Amino acid sequence: MGEVPRLVDLCMENIIDELLIGDDDNKLSSVIYELPSELFDGLLPLLPPLALQKLNENLPLDFRNDFEPAGEYHEGCRKRKRCGVLDRAWWALLKLRWPGHDHPTRAVSWLDKHGEAKTVLTDAWQQIYWEKHLQDCVDAVVETALLPSYDGSIGEIQIPDSILQYIVGRDHLIKSACCNLKFSDHCQQFGIYARSLRLPNVLCVAETCHLLQTSKLERLELQWIKSADHVEGLCELLKQNSETLKSVDFIHCKLSSNFVDKIWDSLYIKGLKTHGIECFSIKRSSFLQTDSSPMPVGLTPFLTSGRSLRSLTLCDDHLGPNFARVVFSTLLDSSASIYILDLSENNISGFLSQFRWKSTSCSLGLGKSLQSLRVLNLRNNNLAKDDANSLRRALVHMPNLQNLDLSDNPIEDGIRSLLSYFTEISCRDLPFADLKLENCELTCNHATQLLQVLSTMKTPVNMLSIKGNHLGSKIGAVLGKFMCTGVRGLDVEDTGLGSSGFMLALEEICEELKLVYLNISNNQGGFESAKFIARIMSSARELIAVDARYNSMPVESVSVISSGLKATKGTMEHMDFSGNCFSDDILIYLPLLAEFHAQGKLALNLSGSAARNVPYDNDP
Repeated sequence: MGEVPRLVDLCMENIIDELLIGDDDNKLSSVIYELPSELFDGLLPLLPPLALQKLNENLPLDFRNDFEPAGEYHEGCRKRKRCGVLDRAWWALLKLRWPGHDHPTRAVSWLDKHGEAKTVLTDAWQQIYWEKHLQDCVDAVVETALLPSYDGSIGEIQIPDSILQYIVGRDHLIKSACCNLKFSDHCQQFGIYARSLRLPNVLCVAETCHLLQTSKLERLELQWIKSADHVEGLCELLKQNSETLKSVDFIHCKLSSNFVDKIWDSLYIKGLKTHGIECFSIKRSSFLQTDSSPMPVGLTPFLTSGRSLRSLTLCDDHLGPNFARVVFSTLLDSSASIYILDLSENNISGFLSQFRWKSTSCSLGLGKSLQSLRVLNLRNNNLAKDDANSLRRALVHMPNLQNLDLSDNPIEDGIRSLLSYFTEISCRDLPFADLKLENCELTCNHATQLLQVLSTMKTPVNMLSIKGNHLGSKIGAVLGKFMCTGVRGLDVEDTGLGSSGFMLALEEICEELKLVYLNISNNQGGFESAKFIARIMSSARELIAVDARYNSMPVESVSVISSGLKATKGTMEHMDFSGNCFSDDILIYLPLLAEFHAQGKLALNLSGSAARNVPYDNDP
């Protein structure tokens, strides 16, 4: 015989049913808010999102308006407590449905405290929950709308039970889902919470504008826009949200000049020839040119008319050097203060060779855009030695540049031109935060000169990555000295350090380091790399992430690493030692690592086997 349910549990189940399918939510909610604290607080964790939503919607006016500072306990204090409990309930529901939401993926978030996830105000959890729910609905609707056999209305598409069960609860699905089956129902009820949405071309239609008429969209990601029909529907949506949109992203699109002109016109604020877009990007797309212009004519006025524009990304768009040159020329005359310019993954070699650094609208020199530039990404643009020489002249006109990515460009000896630039700016107070020269075909001599110049900078470089350049073991000594300059992030993956390179670097480390992130993977350092890591952990008190994959470390390295871990006093967050020679023998060393796992903060990866046929030390 089953356990007899408590009367209070039955009452709470009945309350949930009434909130989900009852007719007088306002009256019921008023009663619920007058419940004693122990009952009210016990009820909230049991409520599915739709029931909590109805309780939120009928929040009594005196609860909504009571925000005076709390002194001694009184009725207002009780009201504020109730509002706080509601916020925590939404946060709990968000974590339950999307467990990773409050821990977003961060590539190298260890490097910059300003780059860490911002704390979201507690009163935003409800908005975030329904926005993410609506995106799930959009994704589900798209699957049906893309079927060749479907020719009905988008709003009539039914939301699958796999989504509905999250908002009403499995036990209440049959009772309450009948009122929330269609996509239009969810747009009508939760569209008001949507600030950011991802829409593929099939939803870029006039009906979507009607379904989202209560939304105040601030960010739109648009995918696979390729036809006139897509653009027509999209433009209506852009016009509808032109006063609130701050960020627009196009991905996998084919844009003709005509399409571009219509899209830009739709972004202008009604009655004004300006827009409020702050972040604009076109990625993995192409421009279908029908005339001799190197880029769509409409792009120029768009770039010059938006004083709010802060970030421009044109990545992997099959751009040529003339396109890039016009973009630079346009920004030269723009009144916007561009902070981020990303032209990566294009073929723009030679785009700066004939550029004239003179503004047509500013008699004193350059306009604001390039002077305000903080981040310049030219990764994988087929830039060679001559391009590096031209870039060196251009960088002079970007006095506030802090992040430069030239990775995956065969610049080789062109690095010498950039060295003079870094020498010139070595005395400035503004730090050069992030320099990436990955896979640039640099030699040991090139890297040595670079590290020596960067070591003289008044404010230390925050992050340096020279991974993928075969530098050999001789770079080790210079590298060890550079680590003592105050650099916080260093990536030397696959640079051929070998065991002797780590030995040379270790000899130069004789003081406290500022490192937060270190990547030495794929260097075949053997036991010497383990000794190097242990020393770094004892010298860098702020270190929280180490990547040491595929270094041919023997299993005995674990005891050395463990001693280094003790020196960190539990501050380490991420360590990856996969692909080393640990195999099953690692089991005997697990007790040494158990205490670090017990703290629940360290993410430690010891899995995988070493790569086959790789020499222990690959020094040239």
